Amino acid sequence: MHLGFGLYRHQLDQDHFRFARQCGATHLVVHYCDYFNQGGEENTRSDQPTGGVHGWGRAGDPNKLWSAEELTALRVTVEESGLKLYAIENFDPAHWHDVLLDGPKKKEQLEGLKTIIRNVGRANIPVFGYNFSIAGVYGRQKGTWARGGAESVGLEGSMDHTSIPDGMVWNMRYREPVGPGVIAPFSHEELWKRLEDFLGELIPVAEEAGVRLAAHPDDPPLPVVRDTPRLVYQPDMYQRLLDLRPSRSNALEFCLGTIAEMTEGDVHEAIDRYAAQNALAYIHFRNVCGKVPNYHEVFVDEGDIDMFRVLRILRKHSYDGVLIPDHTPLMTCPGSWYAGMAYAMGWMKAALQVTD
Repeated sequence: MHLGFGLYRHQLDQDHFRFARQCGATHLVVHYCDYFNQGGEENTRSDQPTGGVHGWGRAGDPNKLWSAEELTALRVTVEESGLKLYAIENFDPAHWHDVLLDGPKKKEQLEGLKTIIRNVGRANIPVFGYNFSIAGVYGRQKGTWARGGAESVGLEGSMDHTSIPDGMVWNMRYREPVGPGVIAPFSHEELWKRLEDFLGELIPVAEEAGVRLAAHPDDPPLPVVRDTPRLVYQPDMYQRLLDLRPSRSNALEFCLGTIAEMTEGDVHEAIDRYAAQNALAYIHFRNVCGKVPNYHEVFVDEGDIDMFRVLRILRKHSYDGVLIPDHTPLMTCPGSWYAGMAYAMGWMKAALQVTD
């Protein structure tokens, strides 16, 4: 197993690469989409994106696909810093909003996604994470819920279910201004059909490019968010996704915190099940207390998940991928994000050593 570190687009600089190395990371997972592009005040660059009904920010340029040259340049820069670029996490909604919405540009955008995956392969980046979701990561609240009153995110029994306006998907605006209409209701089965179309087009390309596509579960894991259905909000639903297109390139971006928040199943049993299938591309190694609709994200060593048990399960199945903390509570000091991440990374590094 490898200790990794996740970085947002605005953090792709030498200072953050050095910080990751100083924390003990050997690998990076990079969010190349800029979630903070003209976001609101509630979506600050000093924390994970948590924007409200107006979204995280504005999607990127629909006419500018990520090229093999820029991705290769990023990989080389990362390697020169003593790290390995293991994964890109998430497409830009500008490049696939009609794939998610089954809109008029779906075919064109699927071809664009194929180009991106080919470029990721040409750049020798082995994994591409994605979240096939209309509402995206939405509705979480902030509170001083972690140990010692550290600020974190969670749900406390309710969520604002304001419908998603036309021009927004996956918590980002791909058209300005959005609205005045909203996304029309559709069924869970329709969303699974859209995923099946996506996998049918992308998996053969990913196989040829030597890239693993890795699916993130729904966060928060509720059956409906903002009047739109969700795909993977119980652990068993991941199996349906894998069975749609059996392939090493059809894999999972396994978020422990999200799985633990689900109302059914057990996170330890789920990781045993999917690790046994060699389906785990990489893991968000974070902890929570509670389940939807009442849960809080907490420090890696204080939640409901037995993280040592998780590592023992992974060892049993010879998992050799990457673990990243994803995000953590903010500690009370001038560098809140850095302190929280450094604490998580130090704990993870020690845990890997004692379970070796």
